[in-house]
Amino acid sequence: MDGGYFSEWLVSYRHYLRMRNYSPRTIQSYEQVVRHFASYVWLRRNNPEKIELFWEDFSKARLDTTVEVKPVLITDYFTFINTRKPYKAKTTHRIISTLSSFYRFLYSQGVITANPMVAIERPKIKDQELRYLKHSQVLRLIASIEDDRDRLIVRTIYATGVRVSELCGINIEDIDFEDEMIKVRGKGGKIRIVFIDHETLEEISRFIGNRIEGPLFLGQMGHHISPRSVQHIFKKYAPQGITPHKIRHSYASELYRRSKNLRVVQENLGHTSIKTTEIYLHTDLDERRKVYQEFFPLSEHPAPKPAKKEEEPGEGPA
Repeated sequence: MDGGYFSEWLVSYRHYLRMRNYSPRTIQSYEQVVRHFASYVWLRRNNPEKIELFWEDFSKARLDTTVEVKPVLITDYFTFINTRKPYKAKTTHRIISTLSSFYRFLYSQGVITANPMVAIERPKIKDQELRYLKHSQVLRLIASIEDDRDRLIVRTIYATGVRVSELCGINIEDIDFEDEMIKVRGKGGKIRIVFIDHETLEEISRFIGNRIEGPLFLGQMGHHISPRSVQHIFKKYAPQGITPHKIRHSYASELYRRSKNLRVVQENLGHTSIKTTEIYLHTDLDERRKVYQEFFPLSEHPAPKPAKKEEEPGEGPA
């Protein structure tokens, strides 16, 4: 099936991402990845013997080549780019996710007969369970912050598990003080409801005073606070390596540890895939100890002590 060229479908894909309310920066990043791959495909099909030479200058490659490819060509692409410049597993994940999005779009439009990305395996990411804070540690961090606004920002992230961009976009009118919920706008412009505890809501109420609308956290010129400002707050108060995302991580880990309800954690975080949620979770020591003591055979009964050796007649202390 000849489904058209990259040159024409990249334009349609860009419009598709705009319709889904992706940010201009994200659209640019996605388009760059697809162009990179399309250039490789064109070079492989038209000038395979000069691919090393042309690869340094994308102007030598074109996008007027068909979008339908075999999985083996995609695998060759990843092999090629990693031999030239080894990528971290996370970067490779991002490239695979972008190409998967592009080919899902093509498949939904009937442009291709099968999605070649289905056959592409993602590399394992070592040490995915990055450092995060336990509940008591987060509470100590919050208590250590003297500035009312900064303390409330950190507390709100932990109380709701929202992303930095979501926190920055909260308006006072998005907060339901009676039912203890907040409406947030997530990735792709998706609206979801997050829950918030009574004590944090009381702090928010004191913080906003008589204001009834507008940004919850004000930045410059009365606009919403910027993600950069929130990140600066964490650099000022939090232990090294602890970012807003790590506090979101703490929220997810603590909620799952107590509830064991992965689906609720997924929905609260706003994840499309439950596999994304699983990265945040930890099997805590108490749970592991309980399972060990309950199911491992040696832990069922104390091991018998070795019998004492009886003294032979005539033996005794020297």
